[in-house]
Amino acid sequence: MRRLTVGLALLSSMATAPWLTGHADSATNAPPAQPAGRGTNILIVGIDSRSGLSAAEKRRLHVGGQGCECTDVMMLVHLSEDEHRASVVSIPRDSYVQYATPAGSTDPAPRAKINGAFKLGRGPLTVRTVEKATGLRIDHYLETGFTGFEQTVNNLGGATVCTDKPLKDENSGLDITAGTHRIDGNGALRYARARHINRPGDLGRVRRQQRLLADMLKDLTVRGALTDPVSAAFTAQTLLESVRTDERTSLSDLVRIGWALGRLSPEQTEFATVPISDFDHRVPGVGSTLIWHEARSRALWDALGADRPLTGDTRILPVPETRAETNPAGIRVRVNDATVAEALRRNKFVVTDTSASAPPVRPVGSPVITYPAGHEADASTLAAALPGARLQADPRTDAVFGIAVGSDPVVVRTVTYDRNVAEGAPVTAGQLRCAG
Repeated sequence: MRRLTVGLALLSSMATAPWLTGHADSATNAPPAQPAGRGTNILIVGIDSRSGLSAAEKRRLHVGGQGCECTDVMMLVHLSEDEHRASVVSIPRDSYVQYATPAGSTDPAPRAKINGAFKLGRGPLTVRTVEKATGLRIDHYLETGFTGFEQTVNNLGGATVCTDKPLKDENSGLDITAGTHRIDGNGALRYARARHINRPGDLGRVRRQQRLLADMLKDLTVRGALTDPVSAAFTAQTLLESVRTDERTSLSDLVRIGWALGRLSPEQTEFATVPISDFDHRVPGVGSTLIWHEARSRALWDALGADRPLTGDTRILPVPETRAETNPAGIRVRVNDATVAEALRRNKFVVTDTSASAPPVRPVGSPVITYPAGHEADASTLAAALPGARLQADPRTDAVFGIAVGSDPVVVRTVTYDRNVAEGAPVTAGQLRCAG
């Protein structure tokens, strides 16, 4: 009875935290006129700031160095109008965009990395910049820092992560073995911040952040923390102990959102990263940035604006005739046939032509690909270019693939490698979460 009473009291309250600065919109920065009845958009950000952290806290969190006072993590969560689907889109921090005009400024809005908008105008400018870049209206905003993230994970009962290979990153302090691990807030922070493990860089990192969120939602659902309005209210109140919101976001908003997320199956929750066309766009004074793929990113934002699912939308992720799982430009191959060697070069493989030493009589059958043990993904890419080829693992350690062409005619297909597929394609939560 006490739990119900407290729960009802929480549901009737309005527990909001103020902006770090005021939320003032100018006429040029008003939120986009998104049609009514098209779902709810929530912007979640993690701040890279060492302000107020003691030396001991920096060591414990493994966040030495100078903070940028910028957003280190940015996720846009779209809850559909019927609350039967949630779409989570990661926006990489190095995305090169034009900012919204800061409140009270008459100067032209700068173009820079999207994470820098926070330093110029805190939460309000971050929200307006995302609205300007995406064309979507942001309804709610949640913000936390390093210690807030750690506390959030701890308060919500920890997190589960899984990996088929050991993961170690000296910069973030991550060091876990292959397998499934139950981790606390400190471990989750290290996992979410790691950038120097496979896959390296921001896109690999945001995919791991998506995995972390997918498994945390699963854990909360299994434990009944989002089962009904009362349990969702307790979870939302716990969240507000370590997360700041804007003045438009009340406890009742968080309860509604949390309860809706708790009712979704893994197939009703999807994750994606903004499609990129240039992964190393150099800008003087800004550095290396990411350029969004114009057509695909617009299709993504249009789908969210129209309250449509992202998975299966070929405008966001075109389906090539033959897809390469890994980048051919990183696969070294020795080929004993000049024609096949040239065709593979056109596919961007790094090819050494050994046809001069090929046997005068070819062995009967299709080509044989020998590959170094542990390089199965690259072997799959090479086999996609040579349909019908036979794969044989080789214990050698030189990481060079061999192709012995047989008596059968050889067809070399054009393979398409898309880094967006490998690191940010729209997928359901079931495809990301740990098994079991």
